[in-house]
Amino acid sequence: MAAPRAAPRRLLLPLLLPLLLPAPSDEPLLFLPSPLPYTGLGHSAELAFAMEPSDDVAVPGQPIMLGCRVEGTPPVRITWRKNGVELLESTHSTLLANGSLMIHHFQLDRGGSPSDEGDYECVAQNRFGLVVSRKARIQAATMSDFHVHPQATVGEEGGVARFQCQIHGLPKPLITWEKNRVPIDTDDERYTLLPKGVLQITGLRAEDSGVFHCVASNIASVRVSHGARLTVSGSGSGAYKEPMILVGPENLTLTVHQTAVLECVATGNPRPIVSWSRLDGRPIGVEGIQVLGTGNLIISDVTVQHSGVYVCAANRPGTRVRRTAQGRLVVQAPAEFVQHPQSISRPAGTTAMFTCQAQGEPPPHVTWLKNGQVLGPGGHVRLKNNNSTLTISGIGPEDEAIYQCVAENSAGSSQASARLTVIWAEGLPGPPLNVQAVSVSSTEVRVSWNEPLVNTKEIIGYVLHIRKAADPPELEYQEAVSKSTFQHLVSDLEPSTAYSFYIKAYTPRGASSASAPVLASTLGEAPAPPPLSVRVLGSSSLQLRWGPWPRPAQHEDGYKLFYRPASRASFTGPIVLPAAVSSYNLSRLDPSAVYEVKLLAYNQHGEGNATVRLVSLRGASERTALSPPCDCRKEEPTNQTPTTGIVIGIHIGVTCIIFCVLFLLFGQRGRVLLCKDVENRLSPPQGPRSPRDPSILALNGAGRGERGQLGRDKKPVDMKELEQLFPPAGAAGRPDPRPDPRPMQDLGDPHPALSEETQFSMLPLEGFSLLEEMMSEAKAPSAGPAAAPPPQDVGPGLRSEGQATPPPTAPAAQPARSGQ
Repeated sequence: MAAPRAAPRRLLLPLLLPLLLPAPSDEPLLFLPSPLPYTGLGHSAELAFAMEPSDDVAVPGQPIMLGCRVEGTPPVRITWRKNGVELLESTHSTLLANGSLMIHHFQLDRGGSPSDEGDYECVAQNRFGLVVSRKARIQAATMSDFHVHPQATVGEEGGVARFQCQIHGLPKPLITWEKNRVPIDTDDERYTLLPKGVLQITGLRAEDSGVFHCVASNIASVRVSHGARLTVSGSGSGAYKEPMILVGPENLTLTVHQTAVLECVATGNPRPIVSWSRLDGRPIGVEGIQVLGTGNLIISDVTVQHSGVYVCAANRPGTRVRRTAQGRLVVQAPAEFVQHPQSISRPAGTTAMFTCQAQGEPPPHVTWLKNGQVLGPGGHVRLKNNNSTLTISGIGPEDEAIYQCVAENSAGSSQASARLTVIWAEGLPGPPLNVQAVSVSSTEVRVSWNEPLVNTKEIIGYVLHIRKAADPPELEYQEAVSKSTFQHLVSDLEPSTAYSFYIKAYTPRGASSASAPVLASTLGEAPAPPPLSVRVLGSSSLQLRWGPWPRPAQHEDGYKLFYRPASRASFTGPIVLPAAVSSYNLSRLDPSAVYEVKLLAYNQHGEGNATVRLVSLRGASERTALSPPCDCRKEEPTNQTPTTGIVIGIHIGVTCIIFCVLFLLFGQRGRVLLCKDVENRLSPPQGPRSPRDPSILALNGAGRGERGQLGRDKKPVDMKELEQLFPPAGAAGRPDPRPDPRPMQDLGDPHPALSEETQFSMLPLEGFSLLEEMMSEAKAPSAGPAAAPPPQDVGPGLRSEGQATPPPTAPAAQPARSGQ
């Protein structure tokens, strides 16, 4: 049998009322809004709450008490507010001696009587200020009808059955279950009752058959659901069944310290193994964690760290076959303070600052109260850092109060208070009198005043506080004034702008209170000359450009444009343009004339000085005649592909490399070219030769016809032959699309004539041999001490005078060495 639920403590309240309330009499039961002063408090200088009212649920027709206890310097006056309005005097409620509020018969809105449901606040006040407690929401206990009744089900022996009911109520109803009108045995481990109204039965047996009812109860009522029959059939076939999750975890939103129930019911044959994990990979932990039944996850006393997505997995034993379901848990935390505001004392005229840091989930919103009234930014009050910092500048006697920081989110609210004490030194002067501000010019205002009425002997000077009337107080600046001066000229101001001025008198012991602020606006002035630039668009058109209007333009602001040929006496214009325009084009001008262009700005105060420019169109006309514009259009974007740019870049790079190599090869005297077939005929067997011979070089370049001619003539090649071997770019090969524009001398060539007259192009890569000039003919070498083996066919041979070696299988080209 389930243990009976403990009776709520509020049900004992009617028994305690005779002890709490005075004896009945014919006089009405007091109190609000003029309670007797409460003196049973501590004697601390602060005024603060030792106990605040909390949220509660009341039974209609029953009494309810809202607790409140205050500590502070007596006498303290306590009142109550409901929904922000002070409670009126009534016999329906009583203020107890300790400051708590008793409502005798809680009622709903019936028969024209107002409902007692709402948000209640306890308000305490003494001579130092006023504080307001957190809001306590009082609601009536209710119980709705079932909106989900349990449904009949059929299960096999050894299987799983599940019943569910849902009902709403305040407070949250307690759910129990009955089988055949008898409470179920909760000691049976096969029966699992979840707080959200779910009954799970695992390992079904024939004796589990019956009719089940859901019973919901709270302080408002008790309700019983419709009956649902469970029928248990014979044992299953024992065939294999894939794991399956019948019910997975739901999304939950809870408050800290509550209990989270994540349900997971899985079936299959063999019986699957249920496991839990977090989607973010963090460990679930073990403290306060338990598994209820065969797979339900229970998290007691949840914290914000428990928020996350939880995954239920049903695994087939011994395999990796699994099914998953997931649900999100959101844990909210009421606002709480990590830094409370501290009471401070500051001299008059200085700045006071309170700091209040609160945390919660979701992040709380912070507001400030001054003696119970909402305090917003403005004047000398500033709020920064998401309202966590309250700054009061130039404090005076009116700022002495109790300030409260109230942090609130969807999970709850909290408040903390601090007191500001303004210190006044004895003998300080009063505020300066008769402060006046008069505009002198567009940038100057003269401020005058009279000295204070009392305590003027110790004044050492005055400080004038200045700011634009539209600016916040933090943009204020000050100017010091001698004690014998009662007027000051404020300069460097902006034209047509309103300014605020106030002044304080200073002594060695402190500053006086501020004078009353005065407003004055600087005079207006005509605009400055606009910065004008002129651009020639063609032989008969100009483009004029100037800077934007320096301030937000008014309806009366604008520009006037004039122009004329310099030879004429009168201007064309004015062309009136609005202040938002910053460019204008002049067309149909005389191409042979010099034009004078004049631009000025104007406003309600008149016209400013003009900016004048002279521009000639003759040069543009001559350039157009000498170089008529081509009738070409920009290539389509599809032609400008990245591949085209890459190919052009490769061509340019290869061309530069070829130029450098050829200048090194042909820059020294005594180099000639012989073709491959002549070399093959004239080369006798050759002995070994060092691969480091400076005469060995393979050069790619000329065609076969030129090689044959060189071989038959057996003579050095002169410059004309070089030109034939390397014809101009237009005669051989494909021309380089982007030749190097630099002259050859820039490359340091020792033969500038050759560089200037010779053009090179890329030729087919065929073998050529280079021979020094000293070679006069190709002969077989005289027999030496040892005959060299016949050369192998490794390609075209290279020879120098007095030696012959088979060419090494080196790269096709090597740097040429200078002949001695």
